[in-house]
Amino acid sequence: MARPWRIQYEGAYYHVLSRGNERRNIFMSDRDRKLFLHTLGEASERFKLDVFAFVLMDNHYHLLLRTNERNLSRAMQWVGLTYARRLNNRLKRSGHLFQGRFKAILVENDAYIIELSCYIHRNPLRAGMVKRLIDHRWSSYPVFAYGRKGPAWLKTDLILSSFSGREEYRKKVQSYAEEEDRVWENLRHGLLLGGENFLEKIRSVRTRMSLNREVPQQRKVMASIDAMSLAKRGAAILGRDMGEYNKGRRLRGEAKTDRDALVYSLWGKGLFRNEEIGSLFGISYSAVSHIIAGMKFAASDQQVRKKLRKINSQFKM
Repeated sequence: MARPWRIQYEGAYYHVLSRGNERRNIFMSDRDRKLFLHTLGEASERFKLDVFAFVLMDNHYHLLLRTNERNLSRAMQWVGLTYARRLNNRLKRSGHLFQGRFKAILVENDAYIIELSCYIHRNPLRAGMVKRLIDHRWSSYPVFAYGRKGPAWLKTDLILSSFSGREEYRKKVQSYAEEEDRVWENLRHGLLLGGENFLEKIRSVRTRMSLNREVPQQRKVMASIDAMSLAKRGAAILGRDMGEYNKGRRLRGEAKTDRDALVYSLWGKGLFRNEEIGSLFGISYSAVSHIIAGMKFAASDQQVRKKLRKINSQFKM
């Protein structure tokens, strides 16, 4: 199994998910769930984690947390190995408990923390485990929504500070059913959840990360970040904003010519695939191919050549 790429830095927020091997249960009893929460509490102190929300299902768990050091991989590996060892010792058995490595999505905190807490807390309802969320004990929802006593390490202030009280948070979670799918609209390559500004932030911290272009996920993410950065520079020199283009709406006149010049210039860098370029402008990879073919002829026009020169002057990296 290929090792997943982890984007790690101080103050990073993550949605963490881990499933049982072959989707088997990782919690067989309430005793197991208490053991896991105890282990997670130890990890929060040992690795300086801030845990904002959790839910324990039968064969997987969800966490919403923040790392105060660049140590997500070490922390979650310790949680998984320690819980598995303790559980196996108690049950007098051996073997793998979890299905490979945990999944972690780096989250833009300001825009998505509240939505993800709702998504995590609604898991038992979506799975048909309970008819009322309050009936699922192994979740941070009762702490947030009703003030029930929770683990000492659970941090509630960050989320609850956005609400007038617990009743308002309950209403938010209850109404969230209509928004559940929307939270993932800005999920990028299964690794990042956030807007364009968040991508720029990741680009700014990448020099502190250990980069390996052979890792497929990393290659895709860094390519999309680089492409957007270049596109913004090129659009700016033409007096445009990328917000004009990434909605996929039909363009005419000068706006279309500028868009096509940007597409052609990005393609000319030889660094990005058509689908990567198209994703920036809300168009398909085949539409990118048509634009490139058309621009090869249009490039003989003096005004178009001038635009291309201006754009390419901004493409020096």
